[in-house]
Amino acid sequence: MNQHTFNILEFNRIKEEAAQYALTDLGKEKIKNIVPSYNKKQIISWLDEVSEGVEILKKSSSVPISGLNGIDQILKQLNKGMTLRPDQFMKLIDFLSCCKKLKRFMKDKEHLAPRVSAYVYSIEELPGLLEELERSIRNGRVDDYASKELLKLRKQISILQDRLKEKVQQIVKSNKYKSYLQEAIVSERNGRYAIPIKKEYKGKFPGTVLDTSASGSTLYIEPVEIAVFQDEVNSYMAYEEAEVERILTYLTGLVEANQVQIRLAVETMVHYDVLFAKAKYSRVLNGRSVEINDTHYILLKEARHPLLGANAVPLTVEIGKDYKALVITGPNTGGKTVTIKTVGLLTLMAQAGFHVPVSEGSHISIFQKVLLDIGDGQSIEQNLSTFSSHMKNIIHLLEEANDHSLVLLDELGSGTDPGEGMGLATALLKRFFLKGVCMLATTHYSEIKDFADRENGFVNGAMEFDMDTLKPTYRLIVGKGGESQAFAIALKLGMHPQIIEEAHKITYKEEIRYSFLIEDPFKKKTMEKQIAVQRHIRDKQTDFVRQKSVIFNKGDNVRILSTGEFGIVYNGPDTMGNYVVQVKEEKRTYNQKRLKLYIAAKELYPEDYDFNIIFETKENRKKHNIMEKRHMEGLVIEREQEKE
Repeated sequence: MNQHTFNILEFNRIKEEAAQYALTDLGKEKIKNIVPSYNKKQIISWLDEVSEGVEILKKSSSVPISGLNGIDQILKQLNKGMTLRPDQFMKLIDFLSCCKKLKRFMKDKEHLAPRVSAYVYSIEELPGLLEELERSIRNGRVDDYASKELLKLRKQISILQDRLKEKVQQIVKSNKYKSYLQEAIVSERNGRYAIPIKKEYKGKFPGTVLDTSASGSTLYIEPVEIAVFQDEVNSYMAYEEAEVERILTYLTGLVEANQVQIRLAVETMVHYDVLFAKAKYSRVLNGRSVEINDTHYILLKEARHPLLGANAVPLTVEIGKDYKALVITGPNTGGKTVTIKTVGLLTLMAQAGFHVPVSEGSHISIFQKVLLDIGDGQSIEQNLSTFSSHMKNIIHLLEEANDHSLVLLDELGSGTDPGEGMGLATALLKRFFLKGVCMLATTHYSEIKDFADRENGFVNGAMEFDMDTLKPTYRLIVGKGGESQAFAIALKLGMHPQIIEEAHKITYKEEIRYSFLIEDPFKKKTMEKQIAVQRHIRDKQTDFVRQKSVIFNKGDNVRILSTGEFGIVYNGPDTMGNYVVQVKEEKRTYNQKRLKLYIAAKELYPEDYDFNIIFETKENRKKHNIMEKRHMEGLVIEREQEKE
């Protein structure tokens, strides 16, 4: 398993979607880092947990899971001589309270989810710690009743502050200083009370200047009469601060003494968060658990690609029982790639403990490797062609594949000469099969369909096509090879049968009638325009083609590009540029584009050479000599039928 596989099959997107249902950052991170397991017991355990989680969610949509806000930072600070702050203790109180609720909640679900509810016993409620924190910390600060000394100090500070405020108000309202005041208000500077006095009365108002206005016209003076009160308040506040620090240090020590239990509770909470995130995602996908095996057997009933949503067409596929290689042929737009991606993705999901969108009775096998060649793989940076990139990847797959691998190959052998591509694709299918892999491959080569039909361990599959709508249904039919449907579509859209018949002959080397499919006489008449050619234009075009197409001459030694064989040109070209070539005493027809001159006839034979020596049998040559001399009743020269 590697990131390339995860990215191509979009397994990372599945994890991203599932992570959205987690409540904790640790849970989200854990889901994003999930990798498929190869351990059968582990996978079954994960799937069973999610199944129980789904049952719990059916009964109660709200599970008391803490968001763990700031808890990880609190745990990092422990044992480093750092005192926790009141706001951090508030977060701990919330967490411990949530643990208490979760424990009560899960104990109530033991009959419904015995495996999942058992994890809650890993959480200790720590009632002593929770009670002490709740008694000492309230509303984000150390409470007055956290200690007797703190209560005493805060009461004294409150009394002194009241006296101080009263004294300051007396000074502000006093007629004695009324004319000195810039404003009849009390200000505060650096935690001490001050009165705004006009600059020119500085010497007449006894006190200490604490600040000056921006313009310099106002002085903020602490009256000498309240300085004593202010100093006394500050003294008590220093005592209060020391007592608060002592209490926070004491509470931090309590937390450190219980940190093992707290860390275990956090781990358990994260486990529940991941579990219920998977369960929520299962409900979104309408997913379910599957039977897990390690025998390469896959049976997906009405499987849907989880990222296609409502647009996903249910897929049923079975492999690994009577055959271990499924070759899917048919139209490029028929959903072949989506089919093999669905099988690969659901395999990864199941091995990672995710429910998958299938019907009941589905089976998925465990694979140590999911190897694939999907997509065009074009590498601009490395200047590799699509075909070269495919081959480089497939070479890597051949090196990696073994009998614990699931191999997915999309459009195998494409991007090169059709003849060589087909041969290469067939050889690769054989080699992967010999390595013992479980394999799904897609192709557009009809020859590979024939190969899969006759080869043991292989089976054909086809993507269904609706001829009425001229659209693929995206349904897989196993046991039947697919057709490209190009001829049927062209006929349906109104192309003349004669053109399609010629195309069929070129493609499949056989003659078949399509004209009987057109019953409407008006439609037939309209179609005639497609093939109607004026005689003088046809003759002109034929002459032109003949003039331009004489590339090879009779007797030329040529190489057939698709097979690498050599032959001797017998005759040609016809109007389509086709030549008849004798290969190993067999006459075949090839288009000029598939031939390459090896040695010209004029370099091989004298000018008056009798080519009948090459092209005619000894018996036919004897008959030819007799017929030139005299007529003989019943004497016939029989020539071998040309092959395409």
